[in-house]
Amino acid sequence: MDVTPTYNELVGARLRAIRKQRGLSLQDVQRLSSGEFKAAVVGAYERGERSLSLPRLHRLAAFFQVPILQFLPQEETGEAAVTTLPSGGVTIDLNRVEALAGTEADIFDRFLRSIQMMRQDFNGKVLTIRRDDLRLLALLVDEPEAAFKKRLVELGLASDAI
Repeated sequence: MDVTPTYNELVGARLRAIRKQRGLSLQDVQRLSSGEFKAAVVGAYERGERSLSLPRLHRLAAFFQVPILQFLPQEETGEAAVTTLPSGGVTIDLNRVEALAGTEADIFDRFLRSIQMMRQDFNGKVLTIRRDDLRLLALLVDEPEAAFKKRLVELGLASDAI
């Protein structure tokens, strides 16, 4: 028998996925939120046993630093996501990007956040960008791709090419 998950269960599954991508336990969420989000209540949200109000969902989105839409179930299209990485990409240390300042830092931040949203990848620590993404980012800061990649590595923002 095919059992279709309820909307609460779908939202809860997204919440659980985002929490786990952040590497947090339910107890971590309670501790880091100073008790605003109790472990037992977040667990009930994740299992779909409790409904989330819009204000509560908004506070959770702010806590996890992800757009609120990422908690909402997406329509299933039946299309498989592309998961292969072309050679020449780099892994970006997102913590180091946050320490940058200036216009270029703002460009990096917006660009990398948009990639995270498209991939629904909110681990918050590193992000591997594909070669095409790297080319576009280099164009945005008006620098040749090879020189830009080298500078990212020198700044400690990126690991060597994958």
